[in-house]
Amino acid sequence: MHSTLIVARMDPNSIDGVGKLFTEFDRTDMPQRMGTLRRQLFSYQGLYFHLQDFHSEDGGERIAEARTHPLFVGISDDLKKHISAYDPETWRSPADAIARRFYHWEQGA
Repeated sequence: MHSTLIVARMDPNSIDGVGKLFTEFDRTDMPQRMGTLRRQLFSYQGLYFHLQDFHSEDGGERIAEARTHPLFVGISDDLKKHISAYDPETWRSPADAIARRFYHWEQGA
């Protein structure tokens, strides 16, 4: 399994709206297209954390392929109303919002 963690800024008043957008999105076939096993959204003091688990390391490639799909384009546009780059000066693409894991532990591994 492979995980990504997206970090951005979000108005705490947007929690319900963002949750609803992903509820609707995850009812489509898009999670399967992207290889998504699980999605978790968190907020903390104006920050947004989007933890996504994939079947394998090819999750990034599958998301890149899905980026032009109308459902992906639609949710991306809708999320812009609620979520902004953590550091707008350095943000060039979604890859700039992905946190780098520097430690991992798993029971039984």
